[in-house]
Amino acid sequence: MSLSARARALIEADRSEVVADAKTKTPPAHQETRVIAIANQKGGVGKTTTAINLATALAARGRSVLLVDLDPQGNASTGLGLDQAARRRGIFAVLAEGLPAVEALVPTAVPGLSLLPAEADLAGAEIALVGLDYREKRLQKALAAEERPFTDYVIIDCPPSLGLLTLNALVAARHVLIPLQCEFFALEGVSQITQTIEGVRRRLNPQLELLGIVLTMFDRRNNLSELVAQDVRRFFGKQVYETMIPRNVRVSEAPSHGKPVLLYDLRSPGAQAYIRLAAELAERLETTQEKPRDRVRP
Repeated sequence: MSLSARARALIEADRSEVVADAKTKTPPAHQETRVIAIANQKGGVGKTTTAINLATALAARGRSVLLVDLDPQGNASTGLGLDQAARRRGIFAVLAEGLPAVEALVPTAVPGLSLLPAEADLAGAEIALVGLDYREKRLQKALAAEERPFTDYVIIDCPPSLGLLTLNALVAARHVLIPLQCEFFALEGVSQITQTIEGVRRRLNPQLELLGIVLTMFDRRNNLSELVAQDVRRFFGKQVYETMIPRNVRVSEAPSHGKPVLLYDLRSPGAQAYIRLAAELAERLETTQEKPRDRVRP
């Protein structure tokens, strides 16, 4: 069965059965959850769009996935069709109040994909966390709790800043994926996020590594997109994914319908790009597990 056909079959599966299976699933021997933070302190680079659609594409490959909406704007929750009124207790309650993550999980329309939503209180998380013990390790503790259902992947959508919420994500994660917009200012700030990754690795999370950079909003009709892509590949080399996410109207429309683009229009170039990205990311994880870890280039 082709990947697209498999995506269709999974999307049409009964959601309740998938959610029930996720809550009882136990990890196979020697398998661990892969925790990936999607981070870039610059806004408007396609970070949340990548988080939603990469998580969906991984679920379409038959994996169980948890998406953590750590951005106070809550766009990942909205993009998966969760209304504000339905976000009673989410990731803020988990971080600040010690609510078990399993009690805040919300099923989605995507089989195999669950959500830890961002509720309104998350806007005050930076202030609430600053006075708590182990303030930078609260998410790590929540995701490591035994009562959390096993998932193959945890995708964390970080806010467009380098505050305590993003720090929590980097401490909890094993991998960081950086979306980079194919526009003039794209390279500005990339060194800052890579230096932050190095700092967190030295002081708080020695296992943290850069999983790669994905180029977003690529427009083949725009010479500038080509030039930015060439510059990024020249500097970062193989750390840049071959798959590029095109500027696509279907990708832009999907969140307003509360759907990932794979559900909104599976045949669109944007949906197909995220399917390829998920395949490339999964392959990269499998091949890098047995190799020495590369240092993050500042």
